[in-house]
Amino acid sequence: MNNFEGKSVLVLGGSRGIGAAIVRRFASKGAKVLFTYWSSPDDAEVLAAETGSKALRADSGDRDTLIALIASLSPLDVLVVNSGILGAGDPLEIPPDDIDRLFRINIHAPYHAAIAAARTMPAGGRIILIGSANADRMPMTGLAAYSASKAALKGMVKGLARDFGARGITVNVVQPGPTDTDMNPADGPLKDVMHDFMAIKRHATGAEIAGLVAYLAGPEAGIITGAAYNIDGGFAA
Repeated sequence: MNNFEGKSVLVLGGSRGIGAAIVRRFASKGAKVLFTYWSSPDDAEVLAAETGSKALRADSGDRDTLIALIASLSPLDVLVVNSGILGAGDPLEIPPDDIDRLFRINIHAPYHAAIAAARTMPAGGRIILIGSANADRMPMTGLAAYSASKAALKGMVKGLARDFGARGITVNVVQPGPTDTDMNPADGPLKDVMHDFMAIKRHATGAEIAGLVAYLAGPEAGIITGAAYNIDGGFAA
């Protein structure tokens, strides 16, 4: 098991669901963990108290504020970008401003956060983006913008891996499939539809996603970069 004693870890979007599981994993392994939240202050307060981490309110859709926040917290050993929004519906009816905000949070924020962190990240640092298996498979209507935003991360990590490779900084994207969270519960109304697409017919747990993130952040993954890892029960197979 990886030990992150003394490592500085920032999780963008860490108060709930997959983000909270990632915060718990790093904190349990000795890391100094900071995480951001936006609309769930109560959850953030509880998680910070539980894990000894620090919660910071920040809007990932505000580019300049996000860059300034990361600069103030640097140098970071590990950056995990989990913040993201869904934005589902008929593309002929979704307001353009809603799509622009989705792209700001799901595409622009990971890019600017990675650049800001890399400016002072030490050699051997880790940048891990949380994408979605919908980058590889979109079997439902109404999610074109969302799947496009997650597919963009695959190209992003390939380019940034080249940019930062000489410093030993790795850049990868983890792509969960259906995962048991309050937004997509394992017993929710769409579970049977989602499970029909899967080889292993169950939701993943947040702890399983966090385990893959921790592996990619650890020393044994130092040669892995520019890669996309599906953790989806075969959803995209």
